[in-house]
Amino acid sequence: MAAQAKPSQRMGSSPLYIAVYIFLVMLGNVGNSTVIAVVGQSLLRETGAVRNSDVILVNMAFSNLMVSLARNSLLVISDMGMEVFLNKNWCRFMMGVWVWLRSANVWSTFFLSVFHFQTLRRVAPPITNVHGHPGPPRSLIFGLCLIWSLNLIYSIPAFVFSKNGDENSTETLMLVSSTTRPLLGCIWDFPSVYSGLAFATSSMLIHECLPICLMSVTNLGSLLTLYAHGQTRRAANKSQDAPVITRIPAERRAAKVILALNILFILSWGASVISVNYFNYNRKSSSSSTEFLLIVARIANITFIALSPVVLAVGHRKLRAFLKSVLSRVI
Repeated sequence: MAAQAKPSQRMGSSPLYIAVYIFLVMLGNVGNSTVIAVVGQSLLRETGAVRNSDVILVNMAFSNLMVSLARNSLLVISDMGMEVFLNKNWCRFMMGVWVWLRSANVWSTFFLSVFHFQTLRRVAPPITNVHGHPGPPRSLIFGLCLIWSLNLIYSIPAFVFSKNGDENSTETLMLVSSTTRPLLGCIWDFPSVYSGLAFATSSMLIHECLPICLMSVTNLGSLLTLYAHGQTRRAANKSQDAPVITRIPAERRAAKVILALNILFILSWGASVISVNYFNYNRKSSSSSTEFLLIVARIANITFIALSPVVLAVGHRKLRAFLKSVLSRVI
């Protein structure tokens, strides 16, 4: 590993941009750490009943935090004027880790929407361990392991087609699910421009378009299911036929939170998709528009990670109680 202190030569280094980016990174780190600590602690303490949704929330917050710590926090250091350059082997390792974490983060977010949709379709409360078996069900653990393992396999090209650059390295090809600019002197090194664009395109389709479409479909399905349950409840009036009908208000609140997360994800990643692909296919166009869109992509990439804990704090009972307790002590 070769560490060199160099003045930053990256675009978008205005004081306002740096201040906004630092604030979003710090908000994401603190917010996701809080979600992991509060929700994770409740999972460890409540041995009699494990909420599957809380397990998925912890996994999503963990993936957010890992992306923020492994890349966004380093970008803050780079923006503030310090550059560290790695050798080829370390660059391949870090590029692989970045691709792995970023793509796993996408599907971890989607997994929350799928879980809620399936919960509503099963017409059952999302609590396990009713038969005395501790911990979440095997299917849930298998799904989470599948997300992380498949995305690790997907990140193999990053371990192979990357190398170390220098202080003069600039953006040459950006992949939506991994990186929007060189960091630690690491850049992509595909055999040809066409192979690089092919990998970037497949990355956009697999890790952007597909999960966004699936999120939209599953969330629409959840809302339609809730509407059907509401109609049944009104028709049955005060009947006690189905246990989940009495849970409609709670499930509706959960659906609103998940819908807000999905909208935030789509807006954040949508802006990044447009900006990154504009750069990939219009690198020789006007530098001013390219620079602006690169900054948009960088801000968009951190927005979901930074604001998702805020959305969860509004809709999660234990997080709300924790924040109220902290605010009451401070005020």
